[in-house]
Amino acid sequence: MDSLEEVRARYDADTFPRSLGIELLELAPGYARVAMTLTENMVNFHGIGHGGAIFTLADTALGLASNSRGDPAVALTVTINYLSPAPVGTRLVATAEEEHLTRHTGVYRLTVTTSNGQNIALAQGTVYRQAKKRCPEQYS
Repeated sequence: MDSLEEVRARYDADTFPRSLGIELLELAPGYARVAMTLTENMVNFHGIGHGGAIFTLADTALGLASNSRGDPAVALTVTINYLSPAPVGTRLVATAEEEHLTRHTGVYRLTVTTSNGQNIALAQGTVYRQAKKRCPEQYS
């Protein structure tokens, strides 16, 4: 199984983003695009998309893109700027694009837009990449 197939299989088994309705649209080395529709339980008390829901969408794209080359990667830091509100029913698309890659780190540009291209959030994520594959129990 190649690394992209492995990442797809791991995503299919990841219940948290799937519980939010996050769909994997595209996956390539150093790149991922995911989408979800904001539902009533994803808004804050202002009635607009909750920052945590939007962040989770961007973070999911980051996780997929940063793991797409076969070595395990985990986020070290993610900084997000919320640009525009998104009401219930809005289809959001998050894209993660690799900007810089070393043996142990990667930097990714993350964008969250509406399905028609309006900017909702911009973010940057830095990940730590492990040189060899590890079993999940080794992380504890």
